[in-house]
Amino acid sequence: MDWHIQPQTVHSNRCLGDLPMRLLIASFRTLSLLALLPGLALAQAGGSNARTAPADAWPQFRGNTSLTGVSDSALPAELSLRWTYEADEAIDSSAAIADGVVYVGTYAGTLIALDLDSGDERWSYSTGDVGIGESSPAVAGDLVFIGDLGGIFHAVDTKTGNARWTYETLGEIKSSPVIVDDRVLIGSYDGYLYALDVANGELVWKYETQNYVHATPAVWDGIAYFGGCDELFHGVRISDGEAVVSLSAGAYTAASPVIVDGKVFFGTFDNDVIGIDLETHQLIWQYEHPQRHFPFYSSALAADNAIVIGGRDKMVHAIEEATGEPRWTFTTRARVDSSPAASGGRVYAGSSDGRLYVLDLRTGEKLWDFDTAAPLVASPAIAEGRLVIGSEDGVLYCFG
Repeated sequence: MDWHIQPQTVHSNRCLGDLPMRLLIASFRTLSLLALLPGLALAQAGGSNARTAPADAWPQFRGNTSLTGVSDSALPAELSLRWTYEADEAIDSSAAIADGVVYVGTYAGTLIALDLDSGDERWSYSTGDVGIGESSPAVAGDLVFIGDLGGIFHAVDTKTGNARWTYETLGEIKSSPVIVDDRVLIGSYDGYLYALDVANGELVWKYETQNYVHATPAVWDGIAYFGGCDELFHGVRISDGEAVVSLSAGAYTAASPVIVDGKVFFGTFDNDVIGIDLETHQLIWQYEHPQRHFPFYSSALAADNAIVIGGRDKMVHAIEEATGEPRWTFTTRARVDSSPAASGGRVYAGSSDGRLYVLDLRTGEKLWDFDTAAPLVASPAIAEGRLVIGSEDGVLYCFG
C-alpha cells in the first residue's frame, strides 16, 4: 500500500487551556495512518524502556522518558506537610527532584533549587524578563534544563545556578525537556521539536510540524512520540530527526503521551483518550465519558494495568489499559489539568479546586486530601519519600 501525506489545516488557535470548542475535521474514531516513510521501520517495543521513576529521583516531567508518572518511592498512607516555600509568582512548572534537590520554575522567570529535606533555597536563576510556564525542569548529571515563555532554552549548572548555555527558539516553550543519552529534546511554539547537544547546546537536528508543539515527547526504543497542535501524532527518530510515523489525530493534542509495553495513550481536545499500538499503528481503543464531554489537557499515568488521566470535566478517570473500559471516575470541584502521579497503589492528583487528592488506584476511593486554597495546575513529583507540588499562588508544598 502506498502512503502519502494529506494536507493539514493550520489553525491560529493555540493549543491552550481556554481553546474554544469547535467542529473538528476528523475524529480518532476514523484514525488513519498518514505516513510511514519508506525505509524507516518502526522500532519494536520492549528493551530498557522505563516504567517507573527510581525511588531516589524524579529527574524530569512525569518521572521518566516514557512519561509513565509512576514512582518507586514509598509514601506514607497519610501525608504530612513537611515544608512550604513561597516563590515570587505562580508555579505551573512541575518539579524535578535529583540528588536531594528540588528544581522548579515560576511565572516570574525564576528557576529555583531547594533542599528536599528542609526546603531551604540553594540558589535561584533568572531567565530575564520572561516567565517560565508549564515547562518543567529536567536534570542530567550536573545540568538542569528548562524552557521559558520567551522561547529560550536554558542549561543551568546544578551546583552554582549559573547558565552553562542557552539556545533560542522562535516561540514560547511550554513543552518539558527529555534527555536521551547526549541529546536533550524540547518542543517550541515555533512548530519545531529540537534535539540539542547536552554538553554545549549545539543544534543536532530540528523536526518541523505544522503548528505549536505543546506536549512533551515520550520515548520508546529510540523514537520520540508526541501529539501536536497540528492535529497529528508524530514519531521522530532521535538519532537523526527523521519522521518515522505520522497519524491523523483530528484534534488538538496538548497532553503529553504515556508509553507502556509498546502502546501509547493520550488525551485530546476532542474529549477522547486514545490507545494506539506502536508496532501495528492500529487503534487499540478510544475512551469517552458517556455523559461529560470536555477536553483532556492533563497527561496520563500508566500503573496497575490502568491509564489514569485528569479531565476538564472536573474528573479523574481511570481506564482499563487492555480494553479502554472505565475502571472508575472521581469527581473534584474544578477542572483537572494537573497530571496525576502514582506510587504504592495510590494516585496523587491535583485539581484547580486547590486540593491535592490521594485516591486508591484500584477503586478510586478518596483516601486523603489537602486544601492549598489555590488552583493546582502543576503536577506532583515523587522521590525519596516526598511529594512536591506547586500552586497558582506561588507556594511550593512538600509532603512526606
